[in-house]
Amino acid sequence: MSTEGYDSTKRNNDFEDAKRSAQESARDFQRGVNDMVQGQENKKVLAGLLGIFLGGFGIHKFVLGYTQEGIIQIIITVLTCGFGQIIGFIEGIIYLTKSDEEFYETYQIGRKPWF
Repeated sequence: MSTEGYDSTKRNNDFEDAKRSAQESARDFQRGVNDMVQGQENKKVLAGLLGIFLGGFGIHKFVLGYTQEGIIQIIITVLTCGFGQIIGFIEGIIYLTKSDEEFYETYQIGRKPWF
C-alpha cells in the first residue's frame, strides 16, 4: 500500500487546466466561425456555388444583398421557362474565378449587380 495521502490540490489543478483549455478551444472555434461568416471569401464561394447550382432562383443575388436583382432573376427564369438560369450559372463561374479582392471591390463595395 502507498503511504502517500490523497492530494486534492492536484485534482483541482487538473480540473482548472482542463477548464482553461476548453475555454481557449471554444474561443478559437468562435473566432473561426466569425471569420468564416464575415469573411469575403466565404461570401464569394457561397454566392458562386449558389449561382451555379440554384442560379435560376436568384439566391446568389440575395446572398450578396441584391434583393431587387434576385426577384428579377426569378422572373426571368419563369418567363423563359427555365432558360434564364444560365445567367446565374455564368455569374457563379465569374464569382469563383475572381480574386478575393476583386470580388470584394466589385460586388460588395462597388455593388455591381449583374455580371
